[in-house]
Amino acid sequence: MEELQKRTDQFEQALDQAVAKLNLSKLESELNTLNKKMTEPDFWKDAKKAQAISRRAGDLSRRLAPWQKLVSDFKTVQELLATKDLGLENELTKQLDGLDKQLSGLQSELKFQGPYDDHDAIISIYAGAGGTDAQDWAQMLLRMYVRWADSQHLTLKTIDQSVGEEAGIKSATIEVSGGDWLYGKLAGEHGVHRLVRLSPYNADHKRQTSFAKVGVLPLISQPDEVGLDQKDLKIDVFRASGKGGQSVNTTDSAVRVTHLPTAISVAIQTERSQLQNKETALSILRSKLVQLQLEQHAKNLAEIKGPSQSAEWGNQIRSYVLHPYKQVKDLRTDYETTNPEVVLDGKLEPLIEAWLDKK
Repeated sequence: MEELQKRTDQFEQALDQAVAKLNLSKLESELNTLNKKMTEPDFWKDAKKAQAISRRAGDLSRRLAPWQKLVSDFKTVQELLATKDLGLENELTKQLDGLDKQLSGLQSELKFQGPYDDHDAIISIYAGAGGTDAQDWAQMLLRMYVRWADSQHLTLKTIDQSVGEEAGIKSATIEVSGGDWLYGKLAGEHGVHRLVRLSPYNADHKRQTSFAKVGVLPLISQPDEVGLDQKDLKIDVFRASGKGGQSVNTTDSAVRVTHLPTAISVAIQTERSQLQNKETALSILRSKLVQLQLEQHAKNLAEIKGPSQSAEWGNQIRSYVLHPYKQVKDLRTDYETTNPEVVLDGKLEPLIEAWLDKK
């Protein structure tokens, strides 16, 4: 029993550290507050807000349930161990073994400690230097993230896409939802991605280096998460252009929202409804402001400055080489593989895990 007691004390210490890092009591308090809101008579008066609250409560319940069960099961072990019944030693040892495995599995969640790690994500891809090759590269990256999302059974929504003149895309923005820790997992994809290959777009078929920038934002769908002062916003409506059906150009449905203090602007014309485009634009604007706030370590939105345009194309975070050899190397984690085709087909888990372990 002495050895079992020693193991129990060690487990208690590890569990306490994990629970503290998770901030379990704070999350339980937030869930209780949300549950109380959902019992209010006029809860469904604002359907969109009610859905967001219900979704957050559901996410918290799923997240907390295994931790709460682990804490409860461990208390039971402690209570039985306190009886000092030698006949229970083998059974308690087995139970503690099981709790050890559960804690080990749950500790992977502790990698996600950012304030928005549990949010859905917005991925934007922009073709950089390299002409048609860069636009083709941007489309290859878009396909990579779509394939990854499909393999994770996630939901994708295209917010905006600009097609290249000859091939590929100039830019694309997609929303990724329906999974756990999406922003936390994808945040490491933010940065410049470099491709080296034999170009299919020049007559000499020479080796070409192309660049594309990937931006990853946490999806801020609840207005009360980021307060925007109306006096800081300039909202313009205009006629949508480009593909979208015969009636896309008949009304001023496209919306551009500009945050005056930072000059950040978001234009949306995906939906035919001006109201829907405005809501989408505001959601992305909130997400951009949050990202900028995190990058500048600002305590509130009033402290942040406009994004630096000179840093738009900084050093790449990852290189994908298809010629003269095959390699994908993440320059932050030193993770590398000689099978770029698998990565470009959406196998991103090893790269994501390496970044999570490194940060």
